[in-house]
Amino acid sequence: MPPRFGVLDVKSRAAWAPFIEGYGTEPWLLKQAKILNLVHEIDDLSADHLIPPAMHPVIPAYATLTVIAYPESPVGGFSIAEVRVMGRGGVRPRGFVLRSFVDNENARRELAARWGYPVAPGEIHLTQRHDRVQARVTAEGGTALEFELLDRDPISGADIQYIASMHLARNRQDDKAVLVQCDPEYVFAKAERGRPKLIGFDPAAWRTDGYLNFTNPISATFTTCDVTLPKLRYVVDPTRPAIQGMTKIAA
Repeated sequence: MPPRFGVLDVKSRAAWAPFIEGYGTEPWLLKQAKILNLVHEIDDLSADHLIPPAMHPVIPAYATLTVIAYPESPVGGFSIAEVRVMGRGGVRPRGFVLRSFVDNENARRELAARWGYPVAPGEIHLTQRHDRVQARVTAEGGTALEFELLDRDPISGADIQYIASMHLARNRQDDKAVLVQCDPEYVFAKAERGRPKLIGFDPAAWRTDGYLNFTNPISATFTTCDVTLPKLRYVVDPTRPAIQGMTKIAA
């Protein structure tokens, strides 16, 4: 049986993609970030339409819903909310970011220009209570996303692994669509797990075109950590298998 590849319409999606201003960005160290991450199974076959042909689907298919609050950065504090459909670039797990809602205009500009984040404006709230952590994202006139971690339980940061992202962007120099690999580093100060609960999701806000269908929740974690947004190491032609279309740009 031949391997499956994503069937995302790259040309249509690239019309919304941000311009990345070259590939030589320097890292950002963002201290004391708070990350709420929910992992949820999704319908296998429909999810193929949400990852590019450069990536393989994972079986079973799943998505991650993530809200991160950064108290400080070179452009001030900001929060970001993302939905990613998970896949593989070659043999390595990667998450394809559908959209990144960010509540700081300067952060949106820098994240897009430096790392190719598919940014959009939104209001993001991350609330800690004694028994739960709640996330709510408001964008485009309504609630784009709402989820929570219930029954907080401490664990070791060594039990957490966040998977690198792939961002669809356009190279400013030639306007070509590229997948930009963004693989932050994490140093954990605190970690918790709990029961995941997805409360609300607006498909239109995340531009899923009806292809993201949630089935069974898997897990939820909440961490405090220092995050380093990296130098870029690889870009990939989104229309070709990653092994064939990958370009190394840094050691």
